[in-house]
Order: sequence, then structure tokens, then C-alpha cells
Amino acid sequence: MSFEKLKGTRNFAPEEKILRQGVVDTLKKSFEKYGFSPFETSIIEKQDTLTSKYAGGEEILKEIYKVKDQGDRALALRYDLTVPLAVFIGLNPTIKMPFKRYEIGKVFRDGPIKAGRLREFWQCDVDIIGAKGMLAEAELLTLASEVFKDLGLDVEIKVNNRKLLNGIIEYSGIKENKESAILSIDKLEKFGPKQVKKELVDKGFNDSDVDKVLETFSLKGENDDVLKELKELIKSDEGKVGLAEVEELLGYLKETKSDVTLDISLARGLAYYTGTIYEVFLKDGSFSSALSGGGRWDEMIGKMLESKREYPAVGISFGLEPITEIIKKKKNGKKSVSDVFVIPIKTVKESLVFSKKLRDSGIKVDLDIMGRGISKNLNYVNSAGIPFAVIIGESEVEKKIVKIKNMVQGEEKEVSIDEAISIIKNG
Repeated sequence: MSFEKLKGTRNFAPEEKILRQGVVDTLKKSFEKYGFSPFETSIIEKQDTLTSKYAGGEEILKEIYKVKDQGDRALALRYDLTVPLAVFIGLNPTIKMPFKRYEIGKVFRDGPIKAGRLREFWQCDVDIIGAKGMLAEAELLTLASEVFKDLGLDVEIKVNNRKLLNGIIEYSGIKENKESAILSIDKLEKFGPKQVKKELVDKGFNDSDVDKVLETFSLKGENDDVLKELKELIKSDEGKVGLAEVEELLGYLKETKSDVTLDISLARGLAYYTGTIYEVFLKDGSFSSALSGGGRWDEMIGKMLESKREYPAVGISFGLEPITEIIKKKKNGKKSVSDVFVIPIKTVKESLVFSKKLRDSGIKVDLDIMGRGISKNLNYVNSAGIPFAVIIGESEVEKKIVKIKNMVQGEEKEVSIDEAISIIKNG
């Protein structure tokens, strides 16, 4: 039997998993620093929940993995972590607000496969439920700025607002099917104005309206300059509200020294966004996919519950797949989590005692269980990227010392057990 990996899914060898876990640990640390608590939802949901008209919209419905159980019930694999969160809030109406959570887990989409986009992938989401106003968005974007700085990635954070988008589209003469127009506008960065114009015209939009739309969305420059020009153009009440929200948000982000760019062509494809939207890209353009994105989705929960109660919500998602792909190219991966490898030379019992003492001190220890010689063991330690090796022979046991080798510097010396612990802990 020959094995073949399903396209769009991946296995992760230890060196890759260690790298990914390092990214996850960095994310968790930042999330909790900003007061977000861990949270978990189920991978499988009722199909009609995920296909609700108030959930992801027509673009995402084509990518849902649909399954049936033995009772012939229609189920589906979650395509994001937002809809399951909405379900949880709906099932827990007495929960205290604001509800601040983060969730890191697998999601599934049967869509096009390319670099940074798979069928089975992880999302790392942060959401605030129950808070209106731009202060919540400011917290999330300040968090995002800090996360990418901690990861060592130089990024550009692009910001826009769905209300502002609607105002621009109305100014351009398009009064109906604005959501359909927005889905096409979202492709401007990727495909350029010529192809987007063709798509809009094919959808039935007036040629002159399309030209005006594309001319307006070509507006670029410093944030303050773009805002000034938009104030001259936007006339609708909805557009003015969006403009005011953007201005308020940018004011907060100046205070936190978070560098963001107002990009009025940014749309994000999912239908549930109602206000602020944002995406994060690698600044040098060497990776085309967004590394992070999100926005405000105030209406989904109330509509799904058919409730008049308001559930204001805003969130951001970090793409573990694209982030780790970029970091992997920048550094050599470790193949072991161990801090030290212990090599017994006819001293198995003594080496077991020593290894336990190291582990009791919080040190990650691997021990030779193959009975190999020193040379082969040191080759293994070097290939695995383990920073220290400790050799314990009969003479070392007699002298109550160990022989420690720094695999990075190539230095080897004899030290006491306590000294060995200190050396390994201090790196």
C-alpha cells in the first residue's frame, strides 16, 4: 500500500512543531497580557448553524466541509472560530460583559490551496464581546502591533471601516447590491483595477459608476490627508459615521504609538463585518497573504438568536500557518525541545539519578537509551540542535563531577553537578 498525503493538509516534524509552538507561546503571552482568557469550542457544528445567512456569507459557504453522522444529521466542520463563539454567547445569555477570550484551534476550508492557505489550518483568535466604541479596536490593534514586534516581523497594519466603504460606494453612484460590490473591491490589491472593473461590470454595475468607484478607491497618502479628502466626498449618514469612527481609532493608535495605514480599498470578504476592519501584511511584500485580520461584527449574534438584544463584538485572527512559514525561512529549526543530552558511559543508574535532578530543577533532559558511543551521541546531539551534552563515566562518578560540552561554542569542561545545573540554566 502506498501512502499519499491529502493536499492542503500537513504533518509537522518536531523541528516544525517546536517552531509553531514557539509562535503560539508568544501569542498566548501577549493575549493574556491584555486580559484575554483561554477558550475552546467544538470543531464540528450543525450545518444550518454554519450556513446561516447571518454567518459567513456566500463566499465562505462554497468552502464548507459538509458531513453526515450515523443519524443522517447534516453537520459541518467549522470554517472559523467566530461563528462557534457567537453560538456560545447565545447559549450563555447571562455571561458578564465584556467577554474577552482567545482561542487557538483548527478550522477547515475546502478552498484554493496556495502558500499560506491550506484546507486544514489553525486560527488564533482574540475577541471582545459586549463593548461598543473604538477603544476595543484600539486595544486589539495595539496588541497586534506588539505581537509582530515580539515575533521579529516588520509588518504593515491596514485599517478601514465597512460603513465608510458603503459611504464611498454610495458617493460613486452605486445604491444597490453594495455587498456584492465590496466583494469585488476586496480584490483590488490582488488583481488590480482592470480585472476588478471587468468583474463589477460583469455583475451588472454601470460602467461610469464603476470608473468613479475605482477612481475614489485609488486615493492614497498619509492618514490625515486621506481623511481630509474623504470629508469632502462622503455625504451619506452611514459614511460619515464610519469616517468619524476611523478618525477616533487613528487618534487612539497615535497615543499607543501603533503604526497603522488607512487603506480605503480594504474590504475583507466575510459578510458579517459591520464597522472597523483590518489586515496585517509583511512590509517588504515578500509574502502576499495577510498574516492577521479581523474587524467589528456587531450584528451576527443578535440576528442568529433572532433577539432584539445588542451583542457588539470585535476581534482579530492571527494566521499561524503564514507566520510560521515566514519565520521558518529566517532561522534553522530545532529538532528537540531538550536543553541537555545526558550520555552514560557504563553509568546508567548514576545518569538516571543525575537526569532526575536536572529535571527537578526545571531543565528539559534527553538521555541516551540506545547505548551508543560518545561520538555517535555527540553527532545526534549536534543534528538535533540540543545546546549541551553531559558525559558521565565511571571516573566522573568517582570524582563526583560531570563532563559538560557546550555544543554551540565547542567548549568542554569538568564541573560539579550544581555547576552543571547553573551552566545549563543560564544557557
